[in-house]
Amino acid sequence: MDEEYDVIVLGTGLKECILSGLLSVNGLKVLHMDRNDYYGGESTSLNLKQLWKRFRGDDNPPETLGSSKEYNVDMIPKFMMANGGLVRVLIHTNVTKYLSFKAVDGSFVYNKGKIHKVPANDVEALKSPLMGLFEKRRARKFFIYVQDYDESDPKSHEGMDLNKVTAKELITKYGLDDNTIDFIGHALALHLDDSYLNQPAMDFVKRIKLYAESLARFRGGSPYIYPLYGLGELPQGFARLSAVYGGTYMLNKPECKVEFDENGKAFGVTSEGETAKCKKVVCDPSYLPDKVKKVGRVARAICIMSHPIPNTHDSPSVQVILPQKQLGRKSDMYLFCCSYSHNVAPKGKYISFVTTEAETDNPKEELKPGIDLLGPVDEIFFDAYDRYEPINQHDVDSCFISTSYDATTHFETTVTNVIDMYRKITGKELDLSVDLSAASAAEE
Repeated sequence: MDEEYDVIVLGTGLKECILSGLLSVNGLKVLHMDRNDYYGGESTSLNLKQLWKRFRGDDNPPETLGSSKEYNVDMIPKFMMANGGLVRVLIHTNVTKYLSFKAVDGSFVYNKGKIHKVPANDVEALKSPLMGLFEKRRARKFFIYVQDYDESDPKSHEGMDLNKVTAKELITKYGLDDNTIDFIGHALALHLDDSYLNQPAMDFVKRIKLYAESLARFRGGSPYIYPLYGLGELPQGFARLSAVYGGTYMLNKPECKVEFDENGKAFGVTSEGETAKCKKVVCDPSYLPDKVKKVGRVARAICIMSHPIPNTHDSPSVQVILPQKQLGRKSDMYLFCCSYSHNVAPKGKYISFVTTEAETDNPKEELKPGIDLLGPVDEIFFDAYDRYEPINQHDVDSCFISTSYDATTHFETTVTNVIDMYRKITGKELDLSVDLSAASAAEE
């Protein structure tokens, strides 16, 4: 361990593994350590016995649930947008060769007490029960504008500069009502709250285009894909990648203490009496608790069921977004369901998550609107964890700390954080212009 590295990465959570892989590919010498004896950190994947041990204190789940090893329950379950940032990173680094993907069956939104399929283009808008006749026509015109919008073709702009016009002004031009704005902003553009309405519309339009293009990619019922056997495969895929490029991995390293010089700059990491030297440290918030602040709390319920989520067309894998306004809340709620179709549970069993940003001290009560949509559950576990963000100055201390995972059930915010960290660590922009057809493994 007495060698010197460009970067030492602490923690094998998904963000850290992606960065470790990207930095190795970029030619940096990387040492990657974790105090745990398993991959994944917060974003690990558990079998049934491990799930029981974590939430019930023993490892004796009822036999009726089937074989423990047939379960791969992701602790931070998130679907990937088929044309989104994470898939681009996977192709850019060639990690796709270690994974098999499959399309996710359904993408739904909660509106006025019911679950509806999310309409993503002009044709679906006309069929959707979410809107009345006249609203459908207005929504169709809006979708056609978004589909035809091309940044480099001024004709498609209809006289609007989307870098100046706000999302609210764009929506007002098409006369869309609050109900429609709610599902377009939260279930299509995947905004976390309504602050986007006062921002330039460019990001809003690009997000809707990403959704529609991802949806068209596999002609499935959703724009999302998910790895077979769950997300636990991802950190290991990036670990392999890092090893191919000469990176070193060490699990089960106790303590992992970051060492600072007299100017407060990190110069190495000590574990078991040995110090490995480095120029930069990359880690999750748990390794440098003094350099982060608590910014929120995620509440969640993990459920094992014997049926799909009702009213989702019997989809074996599905995301349902419950926009904040529909629940009278400040933040959205998310339902995630996966099953034997992605090899994360035995045949006939479904794993569902209900997650949201906690707004009270009573997660059970807070998650009730989402849990009520699941129908009967075989087992339910409640859990909450704090969310942290870095408050350090990385140019002073050479420490690059990721933010905690949020409540969303898709990967877009995670990737934004990774790309931002990559830029800070290397001073380079990550080029993600890749041939997306390289991830065609997602098809059956």
